[in-house]
Amino acid sequence: MKKRKKQIGTLADYVKANRKASREEEILAHGKPVSSRPAVFKSKKVYDRKKLKRVETGF
Repeated sequence: MKKRKKQIGTLADYVKANRKASREEEILAHGKPVSSRPAVFKSKKVYDRKKLKRVETGF
C-alpha cells in the first residue's frame, strides 16, 4: 500500500476554500445568493442625464 503525500496548501488557498464553502452553504440556506451590501441611496435632487433622456424619449 502506497503512502499518500499530504497536500500542503498556502494560507491563501485555505482562506479561498473556506470562503467558497461558506458561500455555498449560504446559497443552500437561502435558495439564492445573498448580497450583503445595501443599495446606495441616490438623492432625487442630483442631476441625472440618463433619467432625463428616458423621460424625454418615453422609455
